[in-house]
Amino acid sequence: MVQLSKRLKALREQVDRQNIYAPPKALELLKQTANAKFDETAETHIRLGINPKYADQQVRSTVVLPRGTGKSIRIAVLAKGEKVREAEKAGADITGSEELIERIQGGFMDFDLMIATPDIMPQVARLGKLLGPRGLMPSPKGGTVTMDLVGAIREFKAGKLEFRADRTGIVHIPFGKVSFAPEALMDNLKAVQDAIDRAKPSGAKGRYWRTFHIKSTMGPSIEIDINALRDLKLEGAA
Repeated sequence: MVQLSKRLKALREQVDRQNIYAPPKALELLKQTANAKFDETAETHIRLGINPKYADQQVRSTVVLPRGTGKSIRIAVLAKGEKVREAEKAGADITGSEELIERIQGGFMDFDLMIATPDIMPQVARLGKLLGPRGLMPSPKGGTVTMDLVGAIREFKAGKLEFRADRTGIVHIPFGKVSFAPEALMDNLKAVQDAIDRAKPSGAKGRYWRTFHIKSTMGPSIEIDINALRDLKLEGAA
């Protein structure tokens, strides 16, 4: 049985685990219960009514966080010829072709995201066992297999994230840093909700949304009223 630290026990006491919180109150609690010595990440953990073992019930897509992630990411690009130079000019941190594939096969993993052009994907396929478990394998659905390297690099640097449901039907998405203003966290949280709704698979039956929790990296889990979040209209929204 997992033993909770005194710190986490004290933080958990601030959250009524039998209560489902309105989004503003949930974010207030998120900030109150984040007391680590670093700027904790704000996380969402969303249980969906899907069975990912079926092809028509898989959830995989992207979300653009309007207020950014609060984190700089290192982007690696695999491409050929002029596209390598295009990626360098667009701000990719690491670029290459066959030689980069060989470096990765040798254990090089100093990047947070990989983008590839379609013409090099047959060669990238042999990296599947290395990149797949780390969630780094490029995919068209995730927007990481594309000929528009400039646009993709710009979007991911600005706050675009790829997400997918794990084998238990739970989606985990960071939505900023605890130091963000409440309004910024709300904007990002609403973007996550909208993206999950848009990603609803054709085979999903019954209730799609099951539970929606948020937490800081080292803090307790807080359940949000998903209906209240979906009904929320933010200033400037259409």
